[in-house]
Amino acid sequence: MPRHPSPSAPPGRWSPLIRASEGLLVVERRAVATLMALLSGAILLNVVTRYLGMPLYWIDELAVYCMVWLTFIGASTMTRLRLDFAVTMLTERLSPGAARVARVVATIVVVLFGIGLAVMCWLWFEPLGIARAGFDAREFAGQTFNFIYTERTQTLNWSTWVLYLILPIFALTMTLHGIANLLEDVGAVPRVQRATMINAEEAVN
Repeated sequence: MPRHPSPSAPPGRWSPLIRASEGLLVVERRAVATLMALLSGAILLNVVTRYLGMPLYWIDELAVYCMVWLTFIGASTMTRLRLDFAVTMLTERLSPGAARVARVVATIVVVLFGIGLAVMCWLWFEPLGIARAGFDAREFAGQTFNFIYTERTQTLNWSTWVLYLILPIFALTMTLHGIANLLEDVGAVPRVQRATMINAEEAVN
């Protein structure tokens, strides 16, 4: 199957933002493929070790965290590809102009949700607070009763804050993709054209 070149960002005032979104999309697709392979390998290894009577309990936890990261990165990817879930019962009955307005409003809601999640993560992680505590997790927890930097996973014994980083990452990437989609929806930039499944199938044939 021939590889389709990545769509290039349209020239113009907003082209750096669109290029950033498209570049991020490439990274996210590779991350999704890597996490899917890691998740499949972890599940297969778990089955084999349990069958041999030598279960590795940390495999279960690893698989769970792989799935969590895969879900958030996949959701961000789907946002840019416009493959996220949508209820079209109302918009299908609207005029083209009203449907466009509804699409713009929905995209604005996505951007606002991403910004709100980013603010929540900033308050949760408190980067300035941990810096004022000299990056001493116990001192920070004693001052704020925020134990995010002292908690560790049960079997892997990893710091949980590293795993929780997917939330602020998702907030930022979804916000960037949402703004890129919004610029396309309002006509500020041409919509990036992507190869459809029909084109891919025709290329195979």
